[in-house]
Amino acid sequence: MKQIFSILLTMALTQALFSQDTTVQKLDEMLTAYARLGKFNGSALVARQGKILLEKGYGFNNFHDSILNNANTVYQIASVTKQFTSTVVLKLAELNKLSLTDKVSKYYPDFPKADSISIENLLTHTSGISDNSKDTSLAIYKGSDEQVFLASLKSREFDFPPGTSWNYSNSGYILLGYIIQKASNMTYYEAVRKYIFAPLKMSSSGFDFIHLANKDKATGYWSFPENRDVPGATIIDSSAPRAAGAIYSTVDDLYKWHKGLQTYRIVSQASLNKAYTPFKRNYGYGWMIDSLFNRRVIHHSGDIWGFKSDITRITEDDICVVLLNNIEDQDLDLITKKLLKILC
Repeated sequence: MKQIFSILLTMALTQALFSQDTTVQKLDEMLTAYARLGKFNGSALVARQGKILLEKGYGFNNFHDSILNNANTVYQIASVTKQFTSTVVLKLAELNKLSLTDKVSKYYPDFPKADSISIENLLTHTSGISDNSKDTSLAIYKGSDEQVFLASLKSREFDFPPGTSWNYSNSGYILLGYIIQKASNMTYYEAVRKYIFAPLKMSSSGFDFIHLANKDKATGYWSFPENRDVPGATIIDSSAPRAAGAIYSTVDDLYKWHKGLQTYRIVSQASLNKAYTPFKRNYGYGWMIDSLFNRRVIHHSGDIWGFKSDITRITEDDICVVLLNNIEDQDLDLITKKLLKILC
């Protein structure tokens, strides 16, 4: 009986390994095909149940110098930053340094409609704070970056009364970054490093992409270059998107992020359950929540000059797909869905 059991176990393991090898091959073949068509140019990581199935670069890091992307290439991740901002807010709430029900008036008493806007409204894009500014006189504002930003916000009309509707607001998330500073007594950047980057050992992630000295730093492009002499896109300084989109990272660091969330190393399961629950539309706290292949899919994308990013997770199956791209006009959402179809 022991011999029969051993044979059956060996056969089952062999079949599982063959199935995994086939899955990896399909994932790689699909990404390779997109890369050859000029539809994907970046780095990809696909993991399931604690195992990295694929971690690889495709296309060029720098077309002029014929440098290839690899698993260590560093990209700007743009609005994927928002999930880090929301998680720091949740961490500060767990530490009783702020509350999600706090009104903006607690931090900025003279802000318009400040008694009607909660931190939760900022997290869920339901504050009504607009990204559209008609004011072109920012250059005459005096003071710190915070004061200049607030002066700009105060000059804008609201998109809607706070809490009554939904509209994606980068400005709301930048304001969250300044509230984090007031609640934590450290800069937004220091708070992200302390509460997330350091404990998860995300050593390839940071904020000041312009001054990053790293041989694996990607050059961003508007569209797939027709020749090697096409210049790269202008890099947006991190002082502009701030808490809404300033982070740079790698696929490996973003997988560390996924694992940290899966094991509740940064914030509790209760906090993440709130973050993963749609508030209005399909948006929670820094995450979009959808359904695909009869599974709950938690994801967010990013888009900034020269770069596209996407992280998609099926938390119940411990699936994580990270796509980082140094060409802005490419569609990562479609690729992600096709990768998930192979996995599911």
